[in-house]
Amino acid sequence: MLRSMYSGISGMKGFQTKLDTIGNNIANVNTYGYKKGRVTFQDTMSQTMSAAQGAIAGVRGGINPAQVGLGSQVGSVDTVHEQGNRQTTNRPLDLALEGDGMFVLAEGIPGSPINETSTNVDLSQVNVSFTRAGNFYLDDSGAIVNGDGKYLIGESSTGQAGVITIPDDAQSFSIQTDGSVNYVDSTGNPQEAGQIRLAKFSNPGGLQKVGSNTFQNTNNAGLSTAADGTFNDINDLLVAGEDGTGKMVSGALEMSNVDLAESFTEMITAQRGFQANTRIITTSDEILQELVNLKR
Repeated sequence: MLRSMYSGISGMKGFQTKLDTIGNNIANVNTYGYKKGRVTFQDTMSQTMSAAQGAIAGVRGGINPAQVGLGSQVGSVDTVHEQGNRQTTNRPLDLALEGDGMFVLAEGIPGSPINETSTNVDLSQVNVSFTRAGNFYLDDSGAIVNGDGKYLIGESSTGQAGVITIPDDAQSFSIQTDGSVNYVDSTGNPQEAGQIRLAKFSNPGGLQKVGSNTFQNTNNAGLSTAADGTFNDINDLLVAGEDGTGKMVSGALEMSNVDLAESFTEMITAQRGFQANTRIITTSDEILQELVNLKR
């Protein structure tokens, strides 16, 4: 069977993956904090027709190898963590990060210290995830949570890692660029509810997407503060604007970093590449038909 047919099939599979990735990017063009995907290709093993030969002095020069490629394959599906544009909302619980870093979220598990009466969190006993989507809300107990009810983690009012809670009788509250959460109590006195902390990764591309705008840590992400790769206490959380993290902007959200013009251009090239590979298969089929017709 012609090798070109199998090369065309491998090319079609690769461009299908690229189109799937582009489609997902376009679907999330308005998703807060979304990081676009990118597909790269690499060639497969080549069949060597003749090996390279060195030069023989006074007889002949060197000969290059003769190889026929056997198609392509998907090399990687990367997550591009460049910063998206900032959209002003003027909502105090909408937070954007200007620079590196991610918000830390925790979801309670059986036996978790996260409950209505305690704001401190043992980070080794909860499900921790990370996000760049800064649309947060207050639950019925005044704790800051995301849209799925996961708690935003920082330094609580007790000085430990935990949930930041704003009292129900607070007259107003604000969030500073370093993540400090301040509020005015019922008597008109300013109080501090805590400080939102961040996580930073040396290789954010190594994070694993788990849906709902969140990522999970992996062994290849490179947590900057936790040497063992896990969060345990407040010392594993970073202050916004320090240690290479970005500043926090209240009243704004980071939009998706998907560029529609780039996505549509990539979609056109992927479509043409897919069509070209189908043409390879069609041409190979015509050649095989000619070979079959030799018998007639």
